[in-house]
Amino acid sequence: MSKNQLSILALLMVLFSVFSCKNEVLPKPASYLRLDYPEAKYANFESKCPFTFEMNSDAIIKGEKDCGFTITYPKMKATIYLTYKPVNKDINKLLRDAQKLTYEHVIKADDILEQPFLNHTKKVYGMFYQVDGNAATNSQFYVTDSVKHFVTGSVYFYAKPNYDSIMPAASYVRNDMQRLMETLKWK
Repeated sequence: MSKNQLSILALLMVLFSVFSCKNEVLPKPASYLRLDYPEAKYANFESKCPFTFEMNSDAIIKGEKDCGFTITYPKMKATIYLTYKPVNKDINKLLRDAQKLTYEHVIKADDILEQPFLNHTKKVYGMFYQVDGNAATNSQFYVTDSVKHFVTGSVYFYAKPNYDSIMPAASYVRNDMQRLMETLKWK
């Protein structure tokens, strides 16, 4: 073989090795964080306060003054704040304050769904609010008997409000809040 033929052969082998060994770039498939929470088991909660309710047995409840409570979910970095106020002929003010608290989040919320709650046999009436979007709270409620008792509840997460990221935890806690509201009884 001549020098010219050897040069062409070497050039072809180099070109062949460069172009034959390329890595194909493939897009990564979409992946999602899977958050599994245990099935909720509920237990009745009683105290000296004028109401009882069922709560998730995995949550930790702490009593505050004047029959207010904090129910914490350490694994989810979430807390439900319950507040009790006696009705002293000021039911309209209490209702306005509860609704105002919810609608302060309208700036960041995509939507606020209102779900009325009526239990005539237990004399428990109220409203459950589901706040969708990057608001500070995702769920709130109030219940009353319209004569003596008024209870409000709201959940807050100790994380930047990114609804897509906390949606599984928010849904889990929202179900617990609805159960709490629906099982609340006056003493």
